[in-house]
Amino acid sequence: MNKWWMNEIAYQIYPRSFKDSNDDGIGDIKGIISKLDYLKDLGIKLIWLSPVFKSPQKDYGYDISDYKDIDPMYGTLDDMDELIFQAQKRNIKIIMDLVMNHTSNQHEWFEKSRLKIEPYTDYYIWEDPVNGKEPNNWTSIFTGSAWEFDEIRKQYYLHLFAVEQPDLNFKNERVVEEIKNVMRFWLNKGIAGFRYDAINLIYKTTLEQGDKKHIFRGQEHYLNQEGNHKILNDIYKEVLSEGDYFTVGEAGFTSPEEAKLYCDHQREELDTLFTFEHTQTNYKYRWIRVKFKPKKFYKALVKYQNILDWNVLFFENHDLIRSVSQFGDVKKYWKQSAKSLALLLLTLKGTPFIYQGQEIGMTNFDYKDINETQDVESKRLDTLLNKKRVPKRLRWFFISRISRDNARTPMQWNSSKYAGFSNHKPWLKPVNNFSYINVEQQKNDSDSILNFYKDMIKYRQNSKTLREGKFEIYKITNKLMVFKRYTHEETLCIAVNLSRRKQKINLQGKLVFNSETGDSLEKYLNPYQAVILKQI
Repeated sequence: MNKWWMNEIAYQIYPRSFKDSNDDGIGDIKGIISKLDYLKDLGIKLIWLSPVFKSPQKDYGYDISDYKDIDPMYGTLDDMDELIFQAQKRNIKIIMDLVMNHTSNQHEWFEKSRLKIEPYTDYYIWEDPVNGKEPNNWTSIFTGSAWEFDEIRKQYYLHLFAVEQPDLNFKNERVVEEIKNVMRFWLNKGIAGFRYDAINLIYKTTLEQGDKKHIFRGQEHYLNQEGNHKILNDIYKEVLSEGDYFTVGEAGFTSPEEAKLYCDHQREELDTLFTFEHTQTNYKYRWIRVKFKPKKFYKALVKYQNILDWNVLFFENHDLIRSVSQFGDVKKYWKQSAKSLALLLLTLKGTPFIYQGQEIGMTNFDYKDINETQDVESKRLDTLLNKKRVPKRLRWFFISRISRDNARTPMQWNSSKYAGFSNHKPWLKPVNNFSYINVEQQKNDSDSILNFYKDMIKYRQNSKTLREGKFEIYKITNKLMVFKRYTHEETLCIAVNLSRRKQKINLQGKLVFNSETGDSLEKYLNPYQAVILKQI
């Protein structure tokens, strides 16, 4: 099997922070259109577009109030049609972010459901109080109870995320049909597929009490349930089988074995899956980031490389902190870190996804306190820790290191005011280092991170071995990872050092790609150096 999406390099756009075209401080669709040539020049053939649907923006687009309309802050349906058209002219495909686990509480379906207007009465998960309290002990992924009492309906509704994001009831066949109709609407407009948000949570098998040992109480009743698989198979047969589309699911807290079920092409559910074990290797209890240990990171990557037939390759997205800040050393080896991570990302087996700004080495924010953030998850965590009497400075220490706003700061286009993102004060403050970390600064610098990404992308696109070759791990140490990609015609050896110390290597072959300048390789890899050798 060799599908078109196996050969492409994807790029995630978080519209709110990408490019503002009308100077209101918020990125928009016309802003994206203005940067399509930049993406084409980078070598991008596929865009994952985070939600631009109509939304109250309580979770910045992941709370949808109308699946078939565009939020006015981003533009219009005509603007979206133009984006699809202009992208196609440049041989760029678009997949849209489809949030089907929940809607906004301002969606027409929910407003009618709370009034028990048919057929919407059971579109959501409603339960009576139990002894005057919540129906069960489930907790929200955003902290706190997963239940909210509705004064109109006099029942509780389930929300695994924010209070404003009620979960849909996928035991109701009408809900499944509604989602199918949404998908057909956008596929008919010319998009190439979907990224499914939180897809492994959509089916709740029971509403029984949750085991207290789990981080998210109740997860054993909704995480990776058999009902999820049946719904995805049904959607594939009824909608996706009609064309050559691409689907990638988001599935946190999913083992390699569970991931393999979703991506087994004989089961006809998903093409690929975002899994997060490698991004969580230096986290404890989800909210505490600890010292990065390369060996754990490498092992997590290898685990999925070996088990899945095809991987989604990513180190960043809109929900994660910046990879160079998490896995690298931004103080002393910023450029080296970013380049070595780029080489690693683009040499593994799978479809690579680059998140906006990753290609110039954008870093975490430099905010001073919680008031500078906008992220609903960060603010809810701050409230929870405050209730537990955690001091303000300690709360901010934890939150600043994991806040989703680290990845949501405006794209750094140039060194002008507001980083060239807008001529108006942005919705979220840019990182102060935009004066030297920006596209304009790097595009004419042959040694820049941006040009390294361009060269590496071009090399991968022209390399059958990197696109289609098999993966084999050679060596993992506390600092070093060495692996092979090979076909019958060629073997490439990749060595990566994600540490501050030189690492001894004993590899033979011709040096074909180096994250540092120079066309020769000694017996050591420098701190944060990565190389590709062609074995002769």
